[in-house]
Amino acid sequence: MNVSERFFRRYVFSAIGIVVFFLVVNMLLIGSYLAVAYLENVADSNFPIENLSNHIVLEDGQFVGDGQVTEMLNEANAWAMILDGDGMVVWEEKLPEELPRHYSSMDVAMFSRWYLNDYPVNIWNRQDSLLVVGFPQEDIVNYYISIKAQYVGPIAFGLLAAISINFFLMLYLFIRNAHRVEKAMVPILNGIRHLSAGNPVCLEESGELAEISASLNKAGDYLLKKDNTRAEWIRGISHDIRTPLSIVLGYASEIEDTVSLPEATRKQAGIIRRYSEKLKNLVADLNLTTKLEYSIQPLQKQKIDPVELARQVVSEVLNDGISELYELELSEDTPGKNLSLVGDQALLSRMLNNLIRNCIVHNPDGCTIQVSVGSCDAMCTFSVADNGYGISEPQLNALNSGKDISSTQKQTGETEHGLGLKIVMQIVKAHQGIIQFADTIPHGLSIHISLPMKL
Repeated sequence: MNVSERFFRRYVFSAIGIVVFFLVVNMLLIGSYLAVAYLENVADSNFPIENLSNHIVLEDGQFVGDGQVTEMLNEANAWAMILDGDGMVVWEEKLPEELPRHYSSMDVAMFSRWYLNDYPVNIWNRQDSLLVVGFPQEDIVNYYISIKAQYVGPIAFGLLAAISINFFLMLYLFIRNAHRVEKAMVPILNGIRHLSAGNPVCLEESGELAEISASLNKAGDYLLKKDNTRAEWIRGISHDIRTPLSIVLGYASEIEDTVSLPEATRKQAGIIRRYSEKLKNLVADLNLTTKLEYSIQPLQKQKIDPVELARQVVSEVLNDGISELYELELSEDTPGKNLSLVGDQALLSRMLNNLIRNCIVHNPDGCTIQVSVGSCDAMCTFSVADNGYGISEPQLNALNSGKDISSTQKQTGETEHGLGLKIVMQIVKAHQGIIQFADTIPHGLSIHISLPMKL
C-alpha cells in the first residue's frame, strides 16, 4: 500500500468515525433532553384531572368542590364542568358564558375526541357523571391518531429502513466523493514524490485540480531546466579548463625539473604544479558528482573480484608515494573464499581511493589505515578505518543521515569541499548499497560499505 492509498484510507475511516460520532452525539442529546424533561416533570404536565375529581364531592344532591379545586384551575387557567347522564351541566367552575349548558351524546362524543368550541378539553368519567376540564384556546394542541394494528409493524420497519437507507446513502456519497478526490489527488501526490526525487513530472491538466497539476508541471519544467543548465555549465567549464590546465601543468613540471634554474624558482614551479593538480582533481570530482547526481553517467556493469579491486587501489596509493607517517594495510575478512561483485569497476576503484585519500587528508600527523574486504549474506563488504583524529558526533550523525557537510574533519585549519565523501555516497547509492560511518576505538573513523553482489 503506497502513501496515497494510506492517506485516503485514513480519510474514509475518519469520515465514518465522524458519522458515527455524529449519531452518538445526537442520541446523547435526545437522551439528555428526555432526562431533563423527566426531571422537570414534563411527563406530569398534563392536567391532574383525576386529582381534581377527587376534590369534587356530592353533598345533599349537589356537587361541591373544595378550595383545592379553585386553586388547581387558577394555576392552569382552566375551567371545569360536570355533566349528568342527560348531558346537563350540574356543576361548573369558571365556565365561559358562550358555552352551552346542555350537550347531546353526539356533542360529548365529538369534544371528547377533539375540541369543544375551540377549547381543548380533558375528560374524566365519574360513577354517575362526566367531568370536563377546558383550557385556554391555543394553549394545548390535541391530535387524534388511529392506526390499524396490522400496520404498526410495517410502519416501524419502514422508518428503520428509511433511516438506514439515508445513513448508507450518505456514506456512499461521501466515499464516492472521496474516491473522486483520490483519483484527482493520486497523480498529484505521485508527481510531488517524483519531483522531490528529481525526476521529471508530466501531469494531465484536466479535472477539478487542473490548476495544481499545471503548477506542478511548471515547477517540474523549471527544476529540470535549472538542473540541465547547471550540468551543462559544469561540463562546459570542465571541458574549457582542461586544455589551459594541462598547459600550466606541463610548463610547471618542465620548470620544476630544469636543474639550471634557481632552487627558489623550481620550488615555486612545484607549488604551481601541485595546486594545479589539485584544481584538476577538483574539476574532475565536480564533473563526476554532477554526472552521478543526474544519472548522466550509466554504470558499466561487469563481474569484479573485490579483493583484487582493493589490492589494485591500495597499490596505486602506495605507488603515488605517500608519507612514511601513514601505514596502509589490506586484509580479507574471509580468506580463501571466492568473492565476486557486479558493478562499475572504475567507480568502485574511485570509491575506495577517495576513502583512503580522505583518511590521509584529514590526519596530517599520520595514522594507520586498514582496508578490509569480506561478505555478509548476499552482500559484499568494504571497510576503511583509521586511528586518526576521528570526527565529532554531530558530523557523524550528518554523514549517516546522508546530509552534505563541508568537511568531516578540520584539523588542518583549511576548509575542505567534501566532494570526496559525497562522490563515495553517490557511487554506493548507484550500486544500491549501504554506507555507514562510525567511530573507531579508541579514536578514528570507520567507514563500512555493503554492496549487493548482483545488481
